[in-house]
Amino acid sequence: METQIETNAAKQPPSLIGIFTSPGEQFKRIRTNPKIWVPLLIVAVVNAVGMGIMAMMMDSDMLIKQGVPEENADTILGFTRIAMVATGVITPAIGALISSAIMIAVAKISNAPVTFRQLFSMNTYISFVAAIGHLLNMAVGYLIGADAETHVTSLGGLLGKGSSGVLGAIELFAIWGMVLTAIGLYRTARFPKGLAWAVAIVFFLFGIGLAAIGTLMQGAPKL
Repeated sequence: METQIETNAAKQPPSLIGIFTSPGEQFKRIRTNPKIWVPLLIVAVVNAVGMGIMAMMMDSDMLIKQGVPEENADTILGFTRIAMVATGVITPAIGALISSAIMIAVAKISNAPVTFRQLFSMNTYISFVAAIGHLLNMAVGYLIGADAETHVTSLGGLLGKGSSGVLGAIELFAIWGMVLTAIGLYRTARFPKGLAWAVAIVFFLFGIGLAAIGTLMQGAPKL
C-alpha cells in the first residue's frame, strides 16, 4: 500500500510554479513523468511577453546611435520589435535543445541513466525561471525608465553599469538557474553530485564568456 502511494506520487506531473517552491520534488517528477509541450508553450509565452516589453523600451534614437540612418530608423525599429518577440517565442526551445544535446553526450560518457526527453523536460522547466526573471527585469526597467538591455538584478545593474559584459551576465536568475541545473542533473539525470555541479558551472561560465566576447566585439572598454 505504501509502495503504491509512493508510485502514484512519483507519477504526478511536475509543476512550473513548483520549480520555485520545491525544485527537488519537481526534478524527481520530471524523471518519472517528463512533460514538454505544455510547459514549453507557457515558457515561450512568458519569454515573448518579456521580449515584447523590452522591444517597447527601444526607440529610434537607440538605433540611430548604433549607426542606422535616421530616415530608416522608424521602419527598422518596427521590424526589430517583431523580430524580438519572435525570438522570445523560439529561444526557450532552442536553448533547451542545445543544452539537452550537450548533457546527453555527458550522460553517455558517464553512463548516467537518463533519456533525452527527461533532459529536455528538465531544461524546459529550468528555463521558466530565466523567462520569469527576464519578464520581471523588463517590467521593472520599463517602470523606472531603465535601458532596454539592463537587468536590474544583475551585478551590472546594481552597480549602475547597465548591461556591460561580464557584470551584466552575473545575474540573480542566471545564478539561480545554475543551481537548479546542478540539482536537476543530480535528481533527474542521476549524475554524480560533483559532475552535476561541474556541468552546471561550466554552462554558467560559458554564458559569462559569451557576454565578454559580445563586449569585445562591440568595442566596449569596460567589463
